[in-house]
Amino acid sequence: MSGDDFFDHAYGLETAEETAAHYARFAETYEASMRENGYATPARCAEALQEAGVEARTPILDIGCGTGLSGEALQRAGYEFLDGTDFSTEMLTVARSKGLYRALTQGGLDDLSGDSRYAAAVAVGVFSPGHAPASLIDDVLERLEPNGIFVFSLNDHAIAQGSYEGRVHELLDTGGAELLLREYGEHMPGQDVKAWVLVLRRR
Repeated sequence: MSGDDFFDHAYGLETAEETAAHYARFAETYEASMRENGYATPARCAEALQEAGVEARTPILDIGCGTGLSGEALQRAGYEFLDGTDFSTEMLTVARSKGLYRALTQGGLDDLSGDSRYAAAVAVGVFSPGHAPASLIDDVLERLEPNGIFVFSLNDHAIAQGSYEGRVHELLDTGGAELLLREYGEHMPGQDVKAWVLVLRRR
């Protein structure tokens, strides 16, 4: 299976079931496909976390961590206390083999143990049609401590869909969050896709 096969279908997924099956199918070749296409967003998000003043010893929740490409970027930026979540058993198997995370949870935020709160969270490449709804932004903010930092990306496909940016604007207008950074740049150069990286502070 080629990298082109992965991207031919990735942006056309419409349901959670289709998404899970797609990532299960490509779990073994996912990282090679992403690296071959110059996946830049993990490093951009890790840098944004630093720019927001999140200290190195801060526990970070990595939402939709996949095989751990985001965790690798966070570790390179000096973050060592990482917890990850993902719906794909196959992707988490790869992530677990890297030893990057203190804990890995299969499922969503509701599957995390207890009422744990984090000072910071990231969602790298998670918000895209067929992957995660705009309502997840609210769910993540609820998992943060007051003044907690949320770093996430919106690629060109997510921007075109509209609901993600619409939800961000609603949160800013109602005072639910403060925008610290909004920067457009490289996401997947090999697929000619760019992305915004946003940093929100929970109010």
